[in-house]
Amino acid sequence: MGATIAGCGTPAKPAAGTGTAKPGDQLVGLAEIPMGSGKLVDVPGGGRLLIVRTKAGEVRAFDPRCPHTGSIVSPPAKGIVDCTTHGSTFDAETGDLRKGPATKGLTAVPVRAAGDRVVLG
Repeated sequence: MGATIAGCGTPAKPAAGTGTAKPGDQLVGLAEIPMGSGKLVDVPGGGRLLIVRTKAGEVRAFDPRCPHTGSIVSPPAKGIVDCTTHGSTFDAETGDLRKGPATKGLTAVPVRAAGDRVVLG
């Protein structure tokens, strides 16, 4: 009997989105998200979100998969979220597309600040 080799081919898309988290579930401490920047946060059940604190202090979240190919975007720098795979860029506060090849912006995920935590909305 021969050995079985793991299949090759198209790599699986990275885990992202809300996973098994439910509204009200705590995601991250508010202090862990720099004002005017953001952070990729692992979510229960294999999810992952990009949590952003705007310059005005509001908390927002986005599915970090680039709509172009599903690659995970980088946390924002100077107000821009960058997909290093093919160069798409997005507005860090709104998720709106700034430059393609993606043809749409990042998908928003409802979150809110609850005391000193960020929770799923």
